[in-house]
Amino acid sequence: MKLATLRTNHPDGELVVVARDLKKMVSASDIVPSLRVAFDDWQKIKPKLEERYRQLMAGSLNNAQDFDEKRCHSPLPRSFQWLDGTAYESHRYRMQRGRPAPEWFLKEPPLYQGRSDGFLAPTQDVPIGSLDWGVDFEGEVAVITDFVPYGASPAVAASKIELLMLVNDVSLRALQGVELQRMFGFTRSKPASVFTPVCVTPDELGAAWHDNRIHLPIRCSINGKLFGDPNCGEAVHGFDTMISYAALTQALSAGTIVGGGTVSNHDEKRGYATIAEARSVEEMKEGMPKTPFLQYGDRVRIEMLDAQGQSIFGAIDHKMAKPS
Repeated sequence: MKLATLRTNHPDGELVVVARDLKKMVSASDIVPSLRVAFDDWQKIKPKLEERYRQLMAGSLNNAQDFDEKRCHSPLPRSFQWLDGTAYESHRYRMQRGRPAPEWFLKEPPLYQGRSDGFLAPTQDVPIGSLDWGVDFEGEVAVITDFVPYGASPAVAASKIELLMLVNDVSLRALQGVELQRMFGFTRSKPASVFTPVCVTPDELGAAWHDNRIHLPIRCSINGKLFGDPNCGEAVHGFDTMISYAALTQALSAGTIVGGGTVSNHDEKRGYATIAEARSVEEMKEGMPKTPFLQYGDRVRIEMLDAQGQSIFGAIDHKMAKPS
């Protein structure tokens, strides 16, 4: 099943069911007004949405419309919780300038709690107050969970993964460095994140979804030029482990979003899913970074294609802009 949220005057938007090839959609507002509300009673609402999806795919609905990604918000325009981590050893190695990952990283995934009261739409300009902040993108995979009980094991956590999507976890690297020194989490250095127009149930990935990881490349481009397409399956930690880690001391509300961190591969030929990683490699090899951070007007595109070259989630496709 594939779902999306259309932008409306309501902050949660309107939930629609989307065809597998992303060409058609049909409203689900008669079932539930929004995806956020759907997660209040997900196990009851999910079968109704699945039936609507079957009808759409069978061509039996007369009210289907053309699907337009530009009309979409992030699937959950706001959520009760957004947790992001870093699950890729090669990313950590490069960001730490060649220092090996500590032993704890191989056992437990680090996570932080980000803002979730309002995400950006996938084609919406990203407001940036100053280029001195070191504007960067981060291509990641994220999941949306059903209610996760207190102390959930990885196996239980895995059973709570309901939907998958991609995210640009926008980072302001200069401000991030200051906040890391203060050791109290990210606030100013992490503006609103951006998710793909479409979220999908894990079965839509087929064999590419196993070990609680997506085993497909995430394609990241800047101004139409491929910056990197690392395979998402090289994560040290699967989403089962990450969700279980977060649930050790607290239950997680239905509709919680968990990000797997910047996708990265040990093979440098795959490129990078963030500028900072490329700059770190340049600094280690050449003594100084050369790749510039994003400028006003730069356009970032993040997408994932299946084995047939079909877009799975639609694309994040937005540019950096001065605040209006």
